[in-house]
Amino acid sequence: MSVLIVIPARYASTRYPAKPLVALTGASGVSKTLIQRSWEAAMAVKGVDRVVVATDDERIKAEAERHGAEVVMTSTECRNGTERCAEAYSNIGGGYDIVVNLQGDAPLTPAWFIEDLIAGLEANPWAELATPVLRCEGAMLASLREDRHHGRVGGTTAVFGAGNRGIYFSKEVIPYTSESYMPTAPTPVFHHVGVYAYRPETLLAYSDWPIGPLETLEGLEQLRFLENGRAVLCTEVEARGREFWELNNPSDVARIEAMMAGMGLE
Repeated sequence: MSVLIVIPARYASTRYPAKPLVALTGASGVSKTLIQRSWEAAMAVKGVDRVVVATDDERIKAEAERHGAEVVMTSTECRNGTERCAEAYSNIGGGYDIVVNLQGDAPLTPAWFIEDLIAGLEANPWAELATPVLRCEGAMLASLREDRHHGRVGGTTAVFGAGNRGIYFSKEVIPYTSESYMPTAPTPVFHHVGVYAYRPETLLAYSDWPIGPLETLEGLEQLRFLENGRAVLCTEVEARGREFWELNNPSDVARIEAMMAGMGLE
């Protein structure tokens, strides 16, 4: 199957304006912008035919092209990354079997997460899109709970049923558990990793659907698929010793830089 990766990136983020241009310093002391690190993460994925950055901002376009990225310009009307991916796919003329949305705020996304998503769609014809979920260990669950206690969005959790078919995604910590867990102990909570692999026909249909009440309440774009009865495959992935965190808030910069230093990532 032919695979396209799209990295949607916008300048006017409500929570964190200019986020794609934020510099992150790696273990070697070298600073690279978020959009560059996201591009490099995409380029490390095996079996991909093409990678493009999709943006509506000339500053992001210039920064992406500075380090060799291909850029597709999209409109300012896109309401989220999925809509931007759909427009970018249309703008390049389609022609791919799978479209991957590697959101531009997840520079620590391991290549095998995306490779597993692609394999998941290939192995499950019923699935219209796939997204990775990572079982939380006790320390990560404690961090998610701490963030919510202080009113921060520290991550999204996922609940799925038989065959790993997605049931719900939330910025709250679900499912509820009153238990305490040792830092390295497995828990029943799964962290949703903000990456998606779509079948093109499902991606292109997305922008025509109205925003539903669940998407409005949670602010999670993937809920539009569930609200419209589409089959979502939650692909369980393994961290393999890698830490993972999305850049949601300015305070996350130091956390991600510390993770990169700990993993020796430049």
